Amino acid sequence: MCATCGCGDTTGPRVSVVSGGEHEQDDSHGHGHHHDHDHDHDLGHGHSDHTVILEQQVLAKNDGIAVHNREWMRGRGITALNIMSSPGAGKTTLLARTIRELGRQRPIAVIEGDQETRLDAERIREAGASVVQVNTGAGCHLDAEMIDRALRALDPADESLLLIENVGNLVCPALFDLGEEGKVVLISTPEGVDKPKKYPHIFAVADLVVINKIDLLPYVEFDVDACVAQAKILNPAVRVVVLSATTGEGMDEWYEWIGSRSAISPVAVDN
Repeated sequence: MCATCGCGDTTGPRVSVVSGGEHEQDDSHGHGHHHDHDHDHDLGHGHSDHTVILEQQVLAKNDGIAVHNREWMRGRGITALNIMSSPGAGKTTLLARTIRELGRQRPIAVIEGDQETRLDAERIREAGASVVQVNTGAGCHLDAEMIDRALRALDPADESLLLIENVGNLVCPALFDLGEEGKVVLISTPEGVDKPKKYPHIFAVADLVVINKIDLLPYVEFDVDACVAQAKILNPAVRVVVLSATTGEGMDEWYEWIGSRSAISPVAVDN
């Protein structure tokens, strides 16, 4: 199992290329989570120290690969964004709309992370982007090595926008640098206003917080100002964008932020 969070599938992640309605699946597992430690853990004294050492080793290895990913993408002018949320917050809907609107200006590629199925990858392909599906099995997050493998399969165009849809989870994805240029945390109004208090670490490392589904504000109890205030307490420098990926309200601010992370700035889109 993954030493940092206890997740993991001993078979490793499965990378599937979804293109033109056809699937090419890479079932080799040489580049998934590597487990150099003994699974017969000592449950007595010293177990916590052993766990800390393993966490440091796993994260150090991940960070080294993330540096390689970042250098490789920067060398090609590729802007990668790591988008994290709970399941159902609207990541795929946001990505699909972004592809349809910004895809007119620059190439967009997507790495889709899910435990199983290619359903979201199919939605992304239909929206018009090249996409690789990474199925993590029991794993609850993407890591830098999975992104390295996905980049090899996807081969995104130079100066493209790479959107990484992480596995739906507000805990473990916060720990793993993927080589991205920006970390985005997406929350939705039906989830409630207290997400930053409940999951402080992911908000503390975020570059942007997106509050989605504001079209539902008349029907749910959600105080936008209170949620923004909670996020700012954890991360005073974080930017917050309020939008509806369904109706398009607020999307221009999202596109402006993407431009701020990239050498290629998108123009405003008429919704």
